[in-house]
Amino acid sequence: MSTCLQDASIHSVGLLQDTNVYELRSRQFTNRYFILSNEGTRHLMAYPEVIGYDSYLSMLPPTMAALRHLFPEGQGGDVDILTILRGGLNYPLEEACYRNDIRVSDIHFVSCERIIEDHVITGLEIKYEKLRIAQNRTLLIGDIIATGDTLRLCLDQVVDRFRRRGGSIRKIIFFTIGGTRAIELMEKKTDEIRRIFPNFEGFECFFYEGIFTVYENQGATGINVPDIDFGWKGGVVSPEFQRYVMDHPYSLLEKCIIYDGGARRYEIPVHFHEVLEYWEGIWGRADRIDPVKLTGEKLGFDEPLSFQDWLALNRFQNLTDEKLAGLWADETEFLRNAAALSLETISTQRITAINNLLQQYE
Repeated sequence: MSTCLQDASIHSVGLLQDTNVYELRSRQFTNRYFILSNEGTRHLMAYPEVIGYDSYLSMLPPTMAALRHLFPEGQGGDVDILTILRGGLNYPLEEACYRNDIRVSDIHFVSCERIIEDHVITGLEIKYEKLRIAQNRTLLIGDIIATGDTLRLCLDQVVDRFRRRGGSIRKIIFFTIGGTRAIELMEKKTDEIRRIFPNFEGFECFFYEGIFTVYENQGATGINVPDIDFGWKGGVVSPEFQRYVMDHPYSLLEKCIIYDGGARRYEIPVHFHEVLEYWEGIWGRADRIDPVKLTGEKLGFDEPLSFQDWLALNRFQNLTDEKLAGLWADETEFLRNAAALSLETISTQRITAINNLLQQYE
């Protein structure tokens, strides 16, 4: 369990523009952390078939709802957008600002790319930056956060540039399909940035559908990629997304919540080849994968829990939704029936479906 979640729980903020908004609260937090759940992002994150412009559109309604929460109607606002290339281009920040009458003063760019050798991240490299420095800026950023290494390097570079050129940063609003390490990083960075800019107010971070965790090993399948692939175990996942997955249960068995977000929109064949590589791997070792262990790994609990223990595990103690008992019962039943899952059959179906789609992009 991540230490940043030890006493944390989620609280319902309300329904804004068809988006359920939750706040994750803890006595140890300096910053504010929210979870957004919307039909579009639920579909996006359960199905790797959502690609291209549709992946961008799916994120627009919850992004608009988050900004409406921060900048209530009629109050406007004034922000800069910092785009971390290329994943940050997937986030509809400029359009969401436009539709909410929030003025975008400047758009900055930083290109930070992972150096990957044999599926292992060996380093990071910033190849390009365009920053227009000013005083007292609010930065709006969208990017995937797994280990947080990319964001750490980019923030170090941006804060240093603002400091050297006489600018300052007032606040950072962050949108992410990301994991628990984002919280650890932002709490640390808040202290560091305040030493440089004493008036820095901190981060307001919005997670789509949940605060996930990254695999620490290859998992029950033996083929997950550590520090890259996302899962539920040890994280905080919205009840709406958990319900969506129970209504489409095979989506629980996908390799990762998002696969590669950048490739999903801009390099679609690369994205589908990654999906295929996973399902072909499952098919090739289906007789060696324990479906019960795999299901427990995906759900975040290995054996049936009491309702109260399940609420505590999911950080739902302060939610009063009457549907939670039904969700607990369905997840428990799914785990009990996991031994009957045919991974060979499921992987064959997925391989056929993805191959049919891939033909349209090659």
